[in-house]
Amino acid sequence: MPPLKNDTFLRALLRQPVEYTPIWMMRQAGRYLPEYRETRARAGGFMDLCKNTELATEVTLQPIDRYDLDAAILFSDILTVPDAMGLGLYFEAGEGPKFQKPVQTEADVAALRVPDMNDLRYVFDAVSSIRKALDGRVPLIGFSGSPFTLACYMVEGGGSKEFRTIKTMMYSRPDLLHKILHVNAQAVTQYLNTQIEQGAQAVQIFDTWGGVLSHAAFQEFSLAYIKQIIGGLIREHDGRRVPVIVFAKGGGQWLELMAECGADALGLDWTTDIAQARARVGGKVALQGNFDPFALFGTPGRIREEAAQILAGFGKGSGHVFNLGHGINQHTDPEHAKVLIDAVHELSRPYHSQ
Repeated sequence: MPPLKNDTFLRALLRQPVEYTPIWMMRQAGRYLPEYRETRARAGGFMDLCKNTELATEVTLQPIDRYDLDAAILFSDILTVPDAMGLGLYFEAGEGPKFQKPVQTEADVAALRVPDMNDLRYVFDAVSSIRKALDGRVPLIGFSGSPFTLACYMVEGGGSKEFRTIKTMMYSRPDLLHKILHVNAQAVTQYLNTQIEQGAQAVQIFDTWGGVLSHAAFQEFSLAYIKQIIGGLIREHDGRRVPVIVFAKGGGQWLELMAECGADALGLDWTTDIAQARARVGGKVALQGNFDPFALFGTPGRIREEAAQILAGFGKGSGHVFNLGHGINQHTDPEHAKVLIDAVHELSRPYHSQ
């Protein structure tokens, strides 16, 4: 693999000195970009795009070619793992992902197995292809959903607003949910390790639905399994540390607990004040975040003001990766994304000067 020309993102995750605050955006390869929409139309469907190595590489590089971003993220989906378990992933127009075979009965849980990683070969082929195509421009991030977030989709059979089915299982048959989470944790560990072996230089665990849990339930049903995964990950590859980011949407109240999970960095959504977050984690981890994605619908001047406020909140020193507090909205003006990226690079330099 060619040497890395820009390792600012990796150094910031490890709280090493940097010249400016690096930035990438969750869902940076996506529907807000006209070039993405054109490629997806050629692919036929979302999973067709994920499973086509050449096109998955193409869309991963589209935002890197358009913007001065500091990292690329693998183009894939968090539901590839349960799909490989044979649950029958499909996408209903306007309704999002669904599973033909939700895991809801004792028999369903007993039949659940860690998937053969060969059934996810298309993901690993994409990682390898993207890493080569990047040619060392910026690092590549691999990712997975957390065991609990994956379980939400697996038990509910798709997305949910109430999470009634999985919470019913959690409070009436916690043993069944723990069995699902144990299988998921083993699967995610293997999945991320294979991504690292194929060229991912950092990995992020998305706990999208951890924030719907109570304080005690988050620790028992989500954080415990995230810790288990991190404990089993390859932490050094090709002579370099592989940083781990944990992003729990709606999890700002648990930062102190998450700072002890073994991750190098914690992602913040926009509801958490970054200055308070930095004080609360006490220098144990880097922080990633946490611009409200809908602030990109403001004027260019307002976008710069919001970015400046977050940078000032974090203050001097390394350990901050600028990002959105969740994925970029599909209706975002691509030029507004450029305003944010350029503003972060420009406005952050004084915070890193000696």
